[in-house]
Amino acid sequence: MAAWMDSSIFNYVVLPFIIFLMRLTDVTLMTLRIIFVSKGYKLWSSVMGFFEVSVWLVAISQVMNNLDKPLYAIAYAVGFACGNYLGAYLDEKIALGVNLLQIITNKDAEQLVKYLRDNDFGVTSINAEGARGPVKVIYSVVRRKDLNKIIQIVNEFNPNAFYSVAEVRSVNKGIFPVKTPKDKKLGRFIKNGK
Repeated sequence: MAAWMDSSIFNYVVLPFIIFLMRLTDVTLMTLRIIFVSKGYKLWSSVMGFFEVSVWLVAISQVMNNLDKPLYAIAYAVGFACGNYLGAYLDEKIALGVNLLQIITNKDAEQLVKYLRDNDFGVTSINAEGARGPVKVIYSVVRRKDLNKIIQIVNEFNPNAFYSVAEVRSVNKGIFPVKTPKDKKLGRFIKNGK
């Protein structure tokens, strides 16, 4: 075993790859932990923080104990970059939370409002005065998971509509489309960690 750990293959292929994987893991966990902290999931963010730091300590100790091997530092840096990418990718897939979608249009919005309501999205619409005349302002608090679908619908009804999206920290009541069984299972699992 000692001979294997002293071999060139272990030192220049296996160990750099392990350092890369550890850094990929700890940075991905860090990204998810920050997301969970921002959403108020204290338990899950604490658990992730424990594993994140544990993995990081092992990875950084390998790099610091082998400063004469720059390949280790490169593997560490590449793992960091890939971990950021993977964390952002997982954030998009998990899509926790809700957003406030504000749509401003100078075209008639009755069909858009009706379509959203018929598809179980809560909608509040008001008449307002814009810079160039009367406009319709539509507000909808939507699950982040549904945001891209709704923006696509808005663009189909009015490609020139102005819209903005804001993150919502908490919501009390409201109308949201029925969750799929998969959404319910994941949501229950994550909410238990609040």
